[in-house]
Amino acid sequence: MEEFLKFKLLNGIAKSTRDDYVRTVNLLLKRYPNAWDSYYNLEEAVIQHLNQEGIAPATFNSRLTYLRTFFNWCMEKGYLKKNPLTNIKKRKEGSRIVAISIETLQELIKAPDQSTFVGMRDYTLIILTLDTGIRPSEALALQPNDFNLISGWVRIPDAAAKTRVSRTLNISPVTIDALNRFISMRPRSWGNKVTVFSTEAGNALNRHVWGDRLERHSKQVGVHITPYALRHAFALEFLRNGASAFSLQKTLGHVDISMTKRYVALADEDLKKDHAKASPLNKLT
Repeated sequence: MEEFLKFKLLNGIAKSTRDDYVRTVNLLLKRYPNAWDSYYNLEEAVIQHLNQEGIAPATFNSRLTYLRTFFNWCMEKGYLKKNPLTNIKKRKEGSRIVAISIETLQELIKAPDQSTFVGMRDYTLIILTLDTGIRPSEALALQPNDFNLISGWVRIPDAAAKTRVSRTLNISPVTIDALNRFISMRPRSWGNKVTVFSTEAGNALNRHVWGDRLERHSKQVGVHITPYALRHAFALEFLRNGASAFSLQKTLGHVDISMTKRYVALADEDLKKDHAKASPLNKLT
């Protein structure tokens, strides 16, 4: 496993992806300690592991992807003669895109206490995500020098980007104001040694803590909202307000248009519902 991780790190995977490989493989071997004793044991363990009752399609697909990649590498190195997951297909997932009403988002923005460091940090993170659609992991990795608040943009370095390709996102005056106010609350001694969205003690903020913080705020508005739900909200509103699918693809950092099309389909569905509800022909006929 250590050898595999070194290989993947050399190929530029993100730390979060590395952690996902470790967690996925370790979970299999923790449940089935004898899985590596023989190919038969491994095949039986993998089948049972993936066919657990109640496993969600998204969880199944995630485990399948990580384990299959690991086993393929093991075959290349001669540790396995064949991959037990070669012909296993992914399960069809329902849409994980969450639509949040504008009214709910307006209430969420008001929830953090902007007079405190933590509250201002949370408010700024919410605003930044709704303005740019930035991934949670990308936002939490940003350094102060990744922002140009005079020109109004933020650059996501290739090391922080999920796709390992840097991109530049425009930010609105409201977001610039929030960032200026929040950065002014940080000790000057931190400089670029501490990520922008850190804890009050100057430690890195991870996505799990940010998820817990956002859950706390979302309880105040009565709707369960995750960090990724804010990214979805940005994407849908971006399209509804007239942006093209190509612009959305580049902004979100999608490698191809396939994922972007899911947002387009939902936005088109909104238009269909609006037409059915608001067409003048409803009254005329």
